[in-house]
Amino acid sequence: MTTAPSAHPTPPPDAPGSTTSTSQPSAPKLPWLALATIALGVSLVIMDATIVNVALPVVIRDLDLTASQAEWLNASYALVFAALLLTVGRIGDLRGRRLVFALGMTIFMLSSIFAGASGSGEALILARILQGVGAAMILPTTLSTMNALFTGAARPIAFAVYGSTIGGMAAVGPLVGGWLATDFSWRWAFWLNIPFGLLVLLGILKALPETRDPATERHLDLVGALAAAVAMAGLVFALIEGATYGWWRQPSGAISPVPVVLAVALLSLVAFFVREARGRSQGHPTLIDLDLLRLPTLRYGNIAAAIVAFGEFGLMFALPLLLQGTLGYSALGAGWLLVSLAIGAFLASGVTPQATRALGQRAVVRIGLALEAIGIAALAATISLTIPGWLIALALFTYGVGVGMATAQLSSIIMSDVPPAQGGQASGMQSTIRQLGSALGVAVLGTLLVTSLGSGTEARLESTGMPSAVRTQVVEIVRGSAGAAIPGLAADPRTAPVAQAAREAMIDASRTTAWFAAAALLVGLLATLAIPHIPPHPATERHT
Repeated sequence: MTTAPSAHPTPPPDAPGSTTSTSQPSAPKLPWLALATIALGVSLVIMDATIVNVALPVVIRDLDLTASQAEWLNASYALVFAALLLTVGRIGDLRGRRLVFALGMTIFMLSSIFAGASGSGEALILARILQGVGAAMILPTTLSTMNALFTGAARPIAFAVYGSTIGGMAAVGPLVGGWLATDFSWRWAFWLNIPFGLLVLLGILKALPETRDPATERHLDLVGALAAAVAMAGLVFALIEGATYGWWRQPSGAISPVPVVLAVALLSLVAFFVREARGRSQGHPTLIDLDLLRLPTLRYGNIAAAIVAFGEFGLMFALPLLLQGTLGYSALGAGWLLVSLAIGAFLASGVTPQATRALGQRAVVRIGLALEAIGIAALAATISLTIPGWLIALALFTYGVGVGMATAQLSSIIMSDVPPAQGGQASGMQSTIRQLGSALGVAVLGTLLVTSLGSGTEARLESTGMPSAVRTQVVEIVRGSAGAAIPGLAADPRTAPVAQAAREAMIDASRTTAWFAAAALLVGLLATLAIPHIPPHPATERHT
C-alpha cells in the first residue's frame, strides 16, 4: 500500500513537472490555476455538447436538416466521445495526461473552425464527430489529473468545482447558443471555442504538471480499443436510427440494418470483456483493469452517473424544441430560461463541500438526485401552452441545484478508491459511461418526443376530417422537423389549425418525455443505495 500525494507534493528533483519511476505526480506550480485550466477545458467540452440545442431550430431551417440529422448533431458528438474515452484515458496513463489534454484541445479548436464553416448537415455532423475526438482526449485526462493532484482538504472543493462545471455549463451552452443565434450567427457557437481554447493551452503550458502511470508496460491494446469503439457506436446507432429505419423492416419493406448493427455491437461488447479478462489473467497489457470494477464506489457510482447523464442531456435536447417551437420563445429567450439551471448548479458548488463534510458524499448525491427528480416532475406536471416563464425557471433552478450536488460528488465517489496511477483507466471508464448515458438520453428521449409528437398531431388532425393524404404530409413535416416547423405553420392562416394541433401534441409529447426523465432519475437514486459509506470527514491523505 502506498500513500497518495498530498495536494502539494514535492516535485521530483530530476524531472520537475513530470513523473519519475513512481506513480507520484509533481505538484502543480499554481494549483488553483491548474484547476481553473481544467475547469475551462471541461467547460468547452460540456458546453459544446449542448450549445447547439437552443440554436437547433435555427440550424434546422438554415441547413434544411431532417429530424434524424438534428438528433445526430448531438448524438454523433456524444457517440464518438463514448467510443474513444477508454482508449484515450489509457493513452493518457501511458504517454502523459498533460500531453493528451493539449493535443485534444488543439483538435477540438480546429474542428470547431470547420463546424462553424459547414454548409450542409452532413458537413456539420462530420465536424461534430471530429470535435468528439478532441473532446474525448480532454475529459478523461482532466479528471485523472485532478484525481492525482488534489487530495485531502482540497479534494472536495476541487471536485465541487469540477462537478458544478459539468452541470452548469450544460445549461450555459443553450444561453450562449441562443445569444449567438439571435444577435450574430449559430456559427459563432463553434468559433467561440477558439479564443477560450487558446487560454486553456496557455494554462496547460504554465500550470499543469505531467502525470502518467510509469509502472505499466507501454503498450496499448488496439484490438480491445476497436471492440469497445464498435460496441459503443453500434448501441447508440441502433437507438437513434431504430425509429427511422425500423427495428426489423424499413418503411419501404426492406430489411432494416438496425438489428444487424445491434447484434454486432453486443458481440463486440462481449468480446471486449472476454479479451480484457483473458489478457489480465495471462499478464498481457489490457485497455482497462477489470479489477477496478470490484470497487463498489466505482461500480455503483458509474451506474448512477449514467442515469443522470441520460436524463440531463435528453432533456437538454427536448426542452429548447418545446420552448421555441411551441411556447413562442426566441432562441435567446429560451437560453435565458435554461440559464436558471446553470445558476442552480453553480450555487450548489458553494455549499456542496460543507454539506459533504457534514452529511457524507452519499447523502449529498441522494439529495441532489431527489432535487433533480422533483424539478423535472414539477415541469412535467405544469407544462401547458400558458405556463409562465417563472415557473419553468423555478423548476429548472431546482433541477440545477440537484445537478450541482449530485454530479460533483458522484465524480469524487467514483474516483475515491482508485489509485492515482490508474486514474486514466477509471476516468476513461467513468467518462465513457457518462457519455454513453448522454447519447442514449438524446436517442431515447429524442425519439420518444418525436414519435409522440407525430402520433399526437395525427390523432388531432384526424378529428378535423382532413384528407388522409394531406394529413400524412403535414404530420411528416411536423415530425420530421422535430416541431421546428410549427411557427412557420402558425404564420400562415391556412395552416394555423394545423399548427395549433401540433402545439397541443408537442405539449403532450414534452410532458411524457419529462415524466420519463424523472423516472430515470429515481432509478439513479435507487442505484446509490448500493454505494458503500464514505466518511464525511476525509483524511488529509488518501491511501491506495
